[in-house]
Amino acid sequence: MSNGMDDRRRGLEEEYFHRKNQEAIAKLREKMRIAAQAKEAGTSSMKCPRCDGGTLKEIFIEEVPLDTCDKCAGVWLDSGELEKLTQTDIARWFRNLWRSMEDDE
Repeated sequence: MSNGMDDRRRGLEEEYFHRKNQEAIAKLREKMRIAAQAKEAGTSSMKCPRCDGGTLKEIFIEEVPLDTCDKCAGVWLDSGELEKLTQTDIARWFRNLWRSMEDDE
């Protein structure tokens, strides 16, 4: 008799975790869809970590993508982007950065 209850509990547990996994997968797919739409539009689905309200926009400096905030003008680098920038002429990089930010205003 106890084996029957154990099998039933095990089945319910498997069903529960399967349902939770499907819900998590659906949420991740939705986030990926939103991120893809934002990337196509040239914006980011992420909010600025500094002012927590601005939308991040991707600009290219020396062929390196940088995220800039439209509200506080913060500049954010993803993994490996700083290393790419340090391999370029740093003065030229700053000139291009300030020009691109002036163009947006």
